[in-house]
Parts: sequence; structure tokens; C-alpha cells
Amino acid sequence: MRLFRNLKGHVGALLLIFVLLIGQAVCDLALPTFTSDIVDVGIQQRGIQHATLEEMRAETYEALRELVDPADRAAFEAAYEQGEDGHYRLTQEARASLEELDAIEMRPAALLSVGAGNAIDEASMVLADDASGASGDELSDGIAAQRAIAFAQAEYEACGIDVNAMQIGYLASTGGLMLLVTLGMVACSVLVGLVASRTGAEIARSLRERLFSKVVSFGAEELNRFSTASLITRSTNDITQVQMVLIMLMRMVLYAPILGIGGVIMISTTNVSMSWIIVLAVALVIGLVATLFGITYPKFRVMQKLIDRVNLVSRESLTGVQVVRAFRHEDIAQDRFDLASGDLMRTQLFTSRAMMFMFPGMTLVMNGASCLIVWTAAQQVDLGMMQVGDMIAFITYAMVIIMSFLMLSSIAIMLPRANVAATRIDEVLETEPAISDPERPVELHPAAAPAEGGPVGYPVEFDNVTFHYGDAEKAVLHDISFTAQPGKTTAIIGGTGSGKSTLLNLIPRFYDVTAGSVRVAGVDVRDVTQADLRACIGYVPQRSALFSGTIESNLKYAGPDVDDADMREAARIAQASS
Repeated sequence: MRLFRNLKGHVGALLLIFVLLIGQAVCDLALPTFTSDIVDVGIQQRGIQHATLEEMRAETYEALRELVDPADRAAFEAAYEQGEDGHYRLTQEARASLEELDAIEMRPAALLSVGAGNAIDEASMVLADDASGASGDELSDGIAAQRAIAFAQAEYEACGIDVNAMQIGYLASTGGLMLLVTLGMVACSVLVGLVASRTGAEIARSLRERLFSKVVSFGAEELNRFSTASLITRSTNDITQVQMVLIMLMRMVLYAPILGIGGVIMISTTNVSMSWIIVLAVALVIGLVATLFGITYPKFRVMQKLIDRVNLVSRESLTGVQVVRAFRHEDIAQDRFDLASGDLMRTQLFTSRAMMFMFPGMTLVMNGASCLIVWTAAQQVDLGMMQVGDMIAFITYAMVIIMSFLMLSSIAIMLPRANVAATRIDEVLETEPAISDPERPVELHPAAAPAEGGPVGYPVEFDNVTFHYGDAEKAVLHDISFTAQPGKTTAIIGGTGSGKSTLLNLIPRFYDVTAGSVRVAGVDVRDVTQADLRACIGYVPQRSALFSGTIESNLKYAGPDVDDADMREAARIAQASS
């Protein structure tokens, strides 16, 4: 797409934004994990993270030692040491391998959970085994983990440990980490917005400068081709469209795949069996976006041309308002504007009505996916294969993935129009002016110093000049030859449309002759740079134009070297002084 060409000179900013977006995504994707931990560990498990008992009574130690697999018994015994109160506590060395100890103690603790809080003997172990309805090996990991945690809670209370304080401490520490991660995400988001906005503003400034420089170099042929109204639209509305969408591209389109891929990775660590729900939701989102994009893209191309049309009609009506009033054609001018405005309104309504299905459709897909996840996960929670916090995290990650596609769909609404705007801007930038400077220009020799009271200037010669506009078959000027001598007045007389203005516009090279030549001081004007040629010409336009500023700045528009005396003399000659 032409739109992306504008990012070529800003690779450094894009890399910085990419790194910041990765940081933002890491923080964003970490939040559901914290939420899951708060629900599962902080609330359901009362802050107990591991099935491994950090402290236990002597009878509990003996019961667990008997149930532990004989191959793991030595590791179990080495992990604990008995205190003076008779309780067994986890050694500092063993705390580094809690995951391995969890695997050793989880199933024995699950079998003992029925007898927790009482004196545990051989009979209670048999009771626990009967109550479980299965041997330890037949318990699922989820059920075994939950029973082991319940056993740990009861054992800690039996040992006199304040489980409530343990729970509050876990919630406070996890909540604090969650807050820090959130602040990190906010910081990354703010920095991304700052860099993206700055880059977008620089791109827009560069486009405006390049477009203005190109338009200034245009001759009358190019100005007639694009029209003033269209060039104004391209310099303002189109560049603004490009700027807005490029900022959204840097902030959202780069972020969406990072967030989506991260969400897929996190879901694979939560519950792979429900991944089909995500695939279904993403397929529905892509289908919806593709359908709406195909319907509206042609209309977006038409819309920019209709905006040009409204600007053209408005400009003509306002410029010629006195003529319209003089001929009492206010109603005709109003109808003409209403027609152009109505065409634009109908096109905008069509695209808006088509795109209004985007967000309701996305909301329906997201809510439907949430309901389907809850329906499917409820069965796994009931079977002990999944915890409530894991279900919440899965829903959050699913929404993250769908939201990443929602971001892409949001930009898809503006992308067609912005791409059309970028194409229109490139049309101007890629247009080569029909009138250009020669590769090897000839310098005009300074005019000879005049004799006292003699004329100043160069002779202007027309030698068999023929000219026609563009591809027109009929020539406006045909075989014109004459010489205008310095110090003499040469008048061009003719009726309206006879070519008087066209003939004079050939001297400063606003147009180039079709045949023949125009010479100043004996040099063909096509062999001289436009700047040197026009520096020798005093030009009075057929239509006066006033620029913003003062009367003085307008009178001195020819150059800063014009002094006040020359300015007053020019005003006197033009009968513009009091």
C-alpha cells in the first residue's frame, strides 16, 4: 500500500515503538495470571500456594512418610527437620525445590485429607483411602491438588498457624505486583502514544512541505489538470487522513499481532482443550471484517472525489458570489451545492451504515465466546480438572485475542479511505512538471548600461511561434513573429479569447511553445532557468492577488531588496497612492 511508504524514513521510531509495545503486551498479558492467582490461591486456597507442608505435626509426618512412594521417601525425609516442639519444618535447602516436593506429597496428602485435624493413625489412613473411592494414583491431578491444599489448611490450623494472616499477606503481595505491572503497562502505553504522535506529525509536516514545493513548481497545465480545489483537499484533508491512520497503525496495528500471539501462548499454558472456541471466534471476526471491507472500499474511493466536488462548488460560489447575486441565480447556486453535498452525504451514509454492523457484530462474537467458554469450562471445574481462576484467565485471554482482531478491524474502517488519500497525494508528488529547467542552462548576460536617458532591458523576440493547449487539435496561436524592443511599448490587441494572455504567458514560460521559439536577449527562454528568466521580468497579473500581510509586504513581494522609494514610485505610477 502507498500508505506505508511514508514510514520508510522513521525506522528508529518504529523499532522504539515495537519494543515499547512488547513491554506493554507483556504487562497486559500478565494481569490475567495475577487475577487467576488471586481467585485460586488467594481466595479459594487461602494463600497456600503449594501442597508441600511447610510445617506439620509428628503424627502427620509419620502418616505422610508411610504413604510416600518408597523411591521418594529419602527425599521426603531429607526435606524436613524436627523442632523442639516436635513439629517438622521444611528446611531452607528444600524450599528451593518445592515443585519436586509437591509431586511427592500431593497424592499422599490428598488421601489423608479426610482425616485432617485429628490424630492420624493407620485406621484413619484406611478411612481416607475408602472415602476417596480410589487409590492415590487414580485421582486426577486437579482433584488431588485441591484435596492436598485443603489438607494443608487443616494441618496449619492444627499447628497453630494463622491462615488468615497468610491469606492477607498473599493477597497484598500479589495485588501490589499487579499494581506495579499495571503502572508499567500505562507507562509503555503513554510513551508509545507520544512517539507515535510525534512521528505522525513529522510525516504530515514532511508531506505538506513536499506537496507545497511540488505544487509551486507546477505550470498552468498541471494546475488545470488537478484544479485548485483538489490540490487544497489533498494538502489538508488527505494529509490529515494519512496522519491519523499512520498513528493508529503504529499504536494499534503493531500492537494487535503482539497481543494476539502472546494471548495464544498464554492460552496454551491454561487449557488447550478449549482452543477451538478461540479459532471459531477469530474466524467469525475475520469473515465479518472481510465482508464489510469488500463492500465499503469502492465507496471510500468515490468519497474523496465527492469531497473535491463539494470544495470546488463551494469555492466557485463564494468567489463569484457577486456575479451570482447580480444575475439573481442564488437558487441555482444553492441547488448546485445541494446536489454535490447530497451525493457526498449519501455515500457517507452508505459507508457508515455498512460499518455500523462492525462493533455490534464484534460484541456479539465476544459475548458468545465468553458464554461458550463458561459453558465448557463449568464441566471441567465440576470434574476438578480446572479451577475458577483458570477459567477467568482463559476468558480474559480469549478476549485479548479477539480484541487484537477488533483493533485490526477498527483500523480497517479508516484504512481504505487513508490509502485512497495517500494515492491522491502520490499522484501530485509523482507528477513531473511539463516545464522544467534545462540540464545545461545558459546565463542571461546583464543588460548593457543604457546611455543617458536610454532604455533599460532586453529585447523579446517571437519567432514563428505556434501554440495549442494540451492535446487540442486547433492551435490558439499560429506562426506569430514580432520583436518587442526595450524602451518601446508593444501592445497586443485582439478580441476576447484571441490568445493575448496566452501569448504573454509564453515569455515567463508559464507555457512552452508548441513550435517556434521565444527569445529574450537572443537566448531561447527554454535554455534559461526559470528563476533567472523571471528575475528579469516585471510581471503584472491579469487578475490581482493580495496575500495576507500588509500593503507594504504586497508591494514588496518582488523581493526584499525593494526599497521604500521604489515602492512609493510604483504605487504612484499605479495610481495607488494618495
